[in-house]
Amino acid sequence: MPLLEIKGLSIDYVSDKITARAVDGLSLSLEKGDFLGLAGESGSGKTTIALGIMGLLPEYVKTAGCILFNGKDIVAMQDRQRDAIRWKNIAMVFQNSLEVLNPVIRVGDQVIEPMIKHLGLSKTQARTRCNGLFRQVGLDPIWLDAYPHQLSGGMRQKALLAMALSCDPDILILDEVTSALDAFTKKEISDLLLRIQKETECSMILISHDITFLSIASTRLAVLYAGRIMERGATGEMIDNPLHPYTRGLINSTPGIFLYRDLWGIPGESPTGQMSGCPFFARCTQRVDLCAIRPPDLKPVSSTASCSVSADREVACHLGGVVTLLKASGLNCSYRLPDGKMLNAVLDASLDIRESEVLAVVGQTGSGKSTLAHMLAGVMGSDVGEIFFKGNRMNGDKYGSGYGGIQIVFQDPTNSTSSRFTVLEAVAEPLDINGLQSPEERIELVRSTLSSVGLPSSDEFLCRHCGSLSGGQRQRVAIARALIMRPKLLIADEITSALDVSTAANVLRLLKGLQNSKGFAMIYITHDLMIALKVADRIAVMDGGRIIETGNSHEVMLQPKEEATKRLVGSRMLK
Repeated sequence: MPLLEIKGLSIDYVSDKITARAVDGLSLSLEKGDFLGLAGESGSGKTTIALGIMGLLPEYVKTAGCILFNGKDIVAMQDRQRDAIRWKNIAMVFQNSLEVLNPVIRVGDQVIEPMIKHLGLSKTQARTRCNGLFRQVGLDPIWLDAYPHQLSGGMRQKALLAMALSCDPDILILDEVTSALDAFTKKEISDLLLRIQKETECSMILISHDITFLSIASTRLAVLYAGRIMERGATGEMIDNPLHPYTRGLINSTPGIFLYRDLWGIPGESPTGQMSGCPFFARCTQRVDLCAIRPPDLKPVSSTASCSVSADREVACHLGGVVTLLKASGLNCSYRLPDGKMLNAVLDASLDIRESEVLAVVGQTGSGKSTLAHMLAGVMGSDVGEIFFKGNRMNGDKYGSGYGGIQIVFQDPTNSTSSRFTVLEAVAEPLDINGLQSPEERIELVRSTLSSVGLPSSDEFLCRHCGSLSGGQRQRVAIARALIMRPKLLIADEITSALDVSTAANVLRLLKGLQNSKGFAMIYITHDLMIALKVADRIAVMDGGRIIETGNSHEVMLQPKEEATKRLVGSRMLK
């Protein structure tokens, strides 16, 4: 039997005007010795769950479901019964130490109070034990007689931790204990928790929006959104391979996970009130009609050839988690040279890209990157191999002739957009060719798309010829031409190589911002490793027409396995 088991817990904050659901049918368990992390944005229900476990929810809260501690339901208990297990069996370190600690009572007196009440110790005995607790959490006992305001933030958190440990609890709940601390103190607190957990075998629930802290301190992780668990499993596995779009968004928003990558938050806001469908529906890039009707159940994830997961991994998604958008295998392409010899440009190349992911394909000039990009975009065929897009085999088919397909932005904007075309003609051409929208609607779509890429949408600019534009403007027109087809996958082939560094930086940041806000997946072809580190979730390294190494962008670049990758990294003197 689990030490703590939550079954179908729903918690509503009720007022005269509205009822706000903070926790929605949540179930989880905590075994003895577990180190469980609860992650999520502010308002996801983390602290409410903790207060429910502690039996400290206010009177205007309505609770359904049960919270079982050693088989006894805390929700059904009387106040007297709950009071008996607080601190003695379940203790909590609260978020704001200055608000929690009484400013007019010495710190030591506040720490010894639970020992006197629950353990029946005398004040002298409790003070002696308090000395030992202070040393255990790394505080000098001289601070026993200090007032809370005389301690630093980290010292106050240690004092609260000593208070929580004072009665040797079975479960310790820590609510955002590092959120206001500097990096050194955060590391000190996380090391301290690991040591205490090892020494006491106390089960811990770590509540935090700091994914870096949870990645260090917790062994299991549950990601919450709008009071529901979106994903659950082993912490390390979830950090390396998030399966829910929301989990991936949280990790991509965390500076301590990918040190070199630009930060992009999750577009949109958390929902308020109850919803009939998936709570993440409005912010999800892979939603389907069912997502608006029925919330997904939290279900075990089965391993696939491209995604190996442990048996206890669970995700709440009607599609089973982040879907594979494109999968290519065994691609080959050969050219006949003027002397009659055959050049193998692409050799047995295989890759996949998931919904809203950015995959950088890197390699030296002549490694086959652009040829591979053209094959994936459908602008040239392959000698052999298969390409599946959205589950359909696309060899020989064009997936760029309608909305939601594949579009490519070529390396040289002067060759990809005719100088004789006006801006309007260049951007609207895909709509014209495929007979999409009325002429009036096309003009409005061109205006809005130009605005999204940071270009003017005035009549004067629409009438300008592409030959009169600067290189940066022309590349943005090329990007707008691709985006007007609302692609699910955008292939960008060395799109900044012909631009000066300032213009290239602006174009790259614009493109990455659009990818984040619109949610399309992107294959970014480049020979620049530093750019790959800035924009990509994963990196595929090409050498001699082959994909020789694929993985997390930081692992590939900072811990390369193949010799050709090591040479690429070494050429940039990346440390």
